[in-house]
Amino acid sequence: MNILALLQLIQNSVSKTTLRQMSRIILAIIAMTGRVTILGLSRRAEKGGSYRTGQRFFYTAIPWAQVFWAFFCEHRLDQQDTYLLAGDECVVSKAGNKTYGLDSFFSSLLKQAVPGLSFFTLALVSTKQRRSYPMSVEQMIRTAEEKAASLAKKQAKKLKPEGPKRKPARGAKLNIAWH
Repeated sequence: MNILALLQLIQNSVSKTTLRQMSRIILAIIAMTGRVTILGLSRRAEKGGSYRTGQRFFYTAIPWAQVFWAFFCEHRLDQQDTYLLAGDECVVSKAGNKTYGLDSFFSSLLKQAVPGLSFFTLALVSTKQRRSYPMSVEQMIRTAEEKAASLAKKQAKKLKPEGPKRKPARGAKLNIAWH
């Protein structure tokens, strides 16, 4: 499979170096099984796919919206179809504390806040094929002000006195002395 031929669509969006790195990384990912790491990619990649090349690629800023749009227009666009633009936020639970953007986000599936990562996606949805094609995916990072407001709200909820206490169970309050 000639990955470079497929990547020619995006040559106006990224540099030639990035295209070359991307082609090597894509081929390595296709050949891999299990967990994908830069070390694993460097072992599977052909000549020119070193560990350092992987690091350089993943530090490169790529205009993904342009890349997704170019692929969509070339391979998926149907002139007879109607497309809707839809957006959705997705929370992925994640353990640990070293991941960038790790915070507590509300998961609608679990109906509670969970530690994890949050992503917002904009996609074109085909009404004929009933498929979605992502155009933009952004990681949601909470600012320090948002974190402080959330913490203050949580603290206020803990300090707020609860409503009137319920009556005790029958007989619990009665101190009847039997003579």
